[in-house]
Amino acid sequence: MLEAISRILGRCGSVASVLPPTELFNEGWMLRLVLDWLDRNRQVEHPLSFRAGARWYSEALLPSRFLPKTRGDSRAESFTHADGIIGHFGVASGVRGDATLLPDAKQFVVTEAKLGSGLSAGTKNALAYDQAARNVACMAYMLGDKGIDPSAVDRLAFYVVAPDVQVKSGVFADLVTKESIERKVRERVRSYEGAHDAWFKSTFLPTLERIELGILSWEAVLAALPKTKETELMSEFYGQCLRFNPLRARNEMRSNPSI
Repeated sequence: MLEAISRILGRCGSVASVLPPTELFNEGWMLRLVLDWLDRNRQVEHPLSFRAGARWYSEALLPSRFLPKTRGDSRAESFTHADGIIGHFGVASGVRGDATLLPDAKQFVVTEAKLGSGLSAGTKNALAYDQAARNVACMAYMLGDKGIDPSAVDRLAFYVVAPDVQVKSGVFADLVTKESIERKVRERVRSYEGAHDAWFKSTFLPTLERIELGILSWEAVLAALPKTKETELMSEFYGQCLRFNPLRARNEMRSNPSI
């Protein structure tokens, strides 16, 4: 069956394709190719490099401080899907992919991959609680849940990875900042009327102080890899991703609260 799947996917983007090309040429597969390469070439220095003993996982579920306590909780949100996690963590068995940090975790990096779209503006129960704020708040919750001091984590980061032209347009610049994230998480906490104030002060703020935030272009991510036949093929794959994922207009890049 794996051979059949490979054969079907291999036809994507050609006149013989039986699937939309974006089933293969998308940000998810682009990120997986990069992380898989870095996993197999750990000696390479890179913003997404692996520490000893670290692993990666795509589409893991990050738990939130604001999960529903009762049915119909009008302020709650669901788990957050992480495009990629690098670090010392486990993933629950079964189909969901719930992630939990190891108690002695020294690396915890979450990546949000984009190809044309922007960060979501919020959740359906918190319209201003954007994707960057949500990811960082989930990371803080996961650290606190295991009693991990953020200062004890050698590599703690949240990155958005997107096409260079999109990065240069500035669509992410005012969202992936500590000021923006603190303000939006503070507003989220305030809506609970004190229930999460202690967590915000003791866990979230120390995490925000320690975490590295960044916006990486796919072009820079690929350029930082050694030139080999495999990395050249990755660059060609990225070219196909750009071909089949045209950039959206700027005013369409902050929409669709869905969680």
